[in-house]
Amino acid sequence: MDDDLRLHARTLGESGPRVVFVHGLFGQGKNWTTIAKGLTDRHRVTLLDLPNHGHSPWTDRIDYVDMAELVAAELASYGEPVTLVGHSMGGKVAMTLALRRPELLRALVVVDIAPVEYPLQGGRTDDEDEEASPFGAFIAAMKAMDLGALETRDDADAALRTAVPSRMVRGFLLQSLVREGLGADGGWRWRLNLDLLERDLGELRGFPDPPSGATFDGPVLWIAGANSHYVLPQDRERMDELFPATRLVRVKNAGHWVHSEQPEVFLETLRLFLDAVDG
Repeated sequence: MDDDLRLHARTLGESGPRVVFVHGLFGQGKNWTTIAKGLTDRHRVTLLDLPNHGHSPWTDRIDYVDMAELVAAELASYGEPVTLVGHSMGGKVAMTLALRRPELLRALVVVDIAPVEYPLQGGRTDDEDEEASPFGAFIAAMKAMDLGALETRDDADAALRTAVPSRMVRGFLLQSLVREGLGADGGWRWRLNLDLLERDLGELRGFPDPPSGATFDGPVLWIAGANSHYVLPQDRERMDELFPATRLVRVKNAGHWVHSEQPEVFLETLRLFLDAVDG
């Protein structure tokens, strides 16, 4: 494949079956570092940056099939099937890949997302406390930040506080804000292709039609936050149709960012699944 479009990858662990993580919107592979370190005693763990995020190349459009093909090219280079773990947007990339290139996977882990279309605005339920999908507001706040006037990361945090009230989510977004150079030559920049993400945000809410009759019949662990509305009871039918060997686990006291909110429970759940897959 074109080396210019090779995804950035970092691998932890020396031996064992390979587990590959793909992050969600605004994320990067390093978001998974804590979880990855908890698996390295028995696995090689690879953390990928999706296009337009982290250290991976920027592209001219956002498309789940394109992203799945780039991840598939990376997986094919390993010469062994992997367990693929994806959160949110990364979960949709992982499901898209599983339905098109099942031979590359031993198993699939989908974190707090379903293979369905999500509303552009408003919620999925009548619950007034439902987590809305404020991603457009997040992008607007990041783009509005005057990077030239920033002195410290605390300044950046303060600039995002109104649009992003959650300290955890602000910290997550700010992992993609980097400072390059020193002194007068130094400057801040986003490792996110914010213009493209803003333009194609609607594309990310969908899920591409699978090839006719396609299913992924390998083991699937579906992890959802008990407080999240990204996975609802009515999503089960479509999930079972495409991924017939799915086991759903809801993690208490967790919202959409399950692995950040309940890392110990998430890691233990994942380890038990991997033991069964690799056993």
